[in-house]
Amino acid sequence: MRNPFEYGGIVLNEAFCNRTREREEIRRVIENAGKLFVYAERRIGKTSLVQQVLRELPEDDYVKIYIDLWPTDGPASFVATVAKGITEALASRADRLLETAKRLFSRLIPSVTVDEEGKPVIAFGIRDVTVASPVLEEVLQAPARLAEEGRRKVVVVLDEFQQILEYGTDEVERRLRSIIQHHQEVAYLFLGSRKHLIQQMFLDRNRPLYRSAAHYPLEAIGEEEWRPFIQERFRWGRRTISDEAVHEVCDLTQGHPFYTQHLCHVLWERCEEGGVVDAPLIAGSVEVLLRRESYAYTALWESLTINQRRFLKGLAAEAAGVQPFASAFIQRYRLKSPSNAQRAAKALLSRDLIDRDNGSYLVQDRFFRLWIQQMQAS
Repeated sequence: MRNPFEYGGIVLNEAFCNRTREREEIRRVIENAGKLFVYAERRIGKTSLVQQVLRELPEDDYVKIYIDLWPTDGPASFVATVAKGITEALASRADRLLETAKRLFSRLIPSVTVDEEGKPVIAFGIRDVTVASPVLEEVLQAPARLAEEGRRKVVVVLDEFQQILEYGTDEVERRLRSIIQHHQEVAYLFLGSRKHLIQQMFLDRNRPLYRSAAHYPLEAIGEEEWRPFIQERFRWGRRTISDEAVHEVCDLTQGHPFYTQHLCHVLWERCEEGGVVDAPLIAGSVEVLLRRESYAYTALWESLTINQRRFLKGLAAEAAGVQPFASAFIQRYRLKSPSNAQRAAKALLSRDLIDRDNGSYLVQDRFFRLWIQQMQAS
């Protein structure tokens, strides 16, 4: 049978692990036309979670608008991308796409092409870049116009929302705040994967979006939720994994969905039908994964300063919650001073190699963490 553990893309339906409470809470926000910021470290499954919630909403009751802001680089591309997302949520045929686009966006020039699979794809041009603000307002008002029609509820998802910090202007932030605060019948979900940037956007009282949405930090999945999910899927393929083995997997991955699914995927492939997952098989599977990433990890490691390497070694070796600016940590990992540790943390944070975690830090890539541990042990 097909390997039941999926990673690397959007994970849905049977391949999606639990998150029952989170799905219910996010759905309640949508039903009440609330505004919510969902943020967490990279690859933890924010998009999969929200896409799963959207799939569970009745098609006849909701207009579900999903917009990925990752490719955008300024107000113009933001406008075009949002308009595209709204239009494609309402229509799929070429003629309906053009009709919908012209009805909603009089200031934009729509065009339809066909992709490699023969599917129609809409794109937008802006007639005059000097009228960016009116164009921006027209696009941002579109969800409320749809809600006013009253046929279906409207939910808008803006994924990789921190990308708007790269625009070189806060025009989008300011207009977004001033417009959507009046949208009482539209639910908004803002998704972000660089926690320190997102928290800056929503918690800094000098930013336009300060306190404009409720906060929903997404954590790793607990072992008690992983255990039945993992064991059931191994049983499907007539393989066995014990509670102890699941505990070891979750300890290695710290419950992070991407790395847990990835490791289980490899374990599934290396465990023969009728076999049992044991400690040697787990160790061998981890070795396979680290060997695959060795070249990239080595290049990354060599690009770091001595203090950055020492800081990472400490985070990889210590238990969660370690205080990296405390004298014991600084002495143990030869950082010499708190200022050295702080500079290392700032640089690693800017490169997305670490993330803040309940007053401490963690290594974002769990396999990189294991590679560092392995390197120290050799």
